[in-house]
Amino acid sequence: MFGSIAFVVWRESVEALLVIGILDAWLRAETRDTGRARLYLWGGVAAGLAFAGLLAALLVRLGDAISEEAQLAYTTGMVLIAAVLILQMVFWMRKHGRSMKRDLEAQLSIAVIRRSWWGVFVLALVAVAREGSETVIFLYGILSSGAAGDLVSGVGAGLFGFALALLSYGLLQAGSRLLSWRLFFRITEIMLLFLACALLMTGIDGLIDLEILPRLSRRLWDSGWLLSDGDATGGFISALTGYRATPNLMELLVFVGYWALVLFVIFRPKRPVAPVLA
Repeated sequence: MFGSIAFVVWRESVEALLVIGILDAWLRAETRDTGRARLYLWGGVAAGLAFAGLLAALLVRLGDAISEEAQLAYTTGMVLIAAVLILQMVFWMRKHGRSMKRDLEAQLSIAVIRRSWWGVFVLALVAVAREGSETVIFLYGILSSGAAGDLVSGVGAGLFGFALALLSYGLLQAGSRLLSWRLFFRITEIMLLFLACALLMTGIDGLIDLEILPRLSRRLWDSGWLLSDGDATGGFISALTGYRATPNLMELLVFVGYWALVLFVIFRPKRPVAPVLA
């Protein structure tokens, strides 16, 4: 699905650009040996991208090496892993997003004070490798779900998403009134939650086909007359949300359970912090 791939590349690229921008801006402002520090920084960025590329090659090679009988199990596993990682990333950003800039700058400060330029390299490597690896697994999950179309379309969607990320990052850095960092993360958080649900539903369908999970019922209803998940529009919505026109009981239980869990985690009351006694 063009939209799913473009969205993932857009969102993850903006986050990677944010991290790199924070590191680069701090080094230029706080270090005397700026040239050397930035050399290690961009070396770490290149190494992180290389790591993500190796991961992508490994996943593709492994998928091609296994037998046709094992393909369904492999792709189902990758789809489910991608769904879990998307959820983990969303909840991690909700918890640590506000302190991310401060934490990155604190780690850079320690590396610079110690004159440990390799520390700058490793910090950039880990940050970019994390974002790149997430992107690779998310995209492989989308490709495994069968919703990505042909290879040319997928590459085009990725390039479009990256170009959109550069434009979005420029607007965000410029302090655009139309697009703030807070609004960006809130909108993409909602879209990621829907995408994780879609991947989860695809994984559940795979587990049912593998006879690991039962259907529990025949189709409960048919809303295809209103919106079919087999045509272009319905298929697009299904790939982004997990919508099913003819769900069985297992699919319905998983769909409801997923959103019940997500809403509980998001809206559960926060525990008050106990005061520290002197």
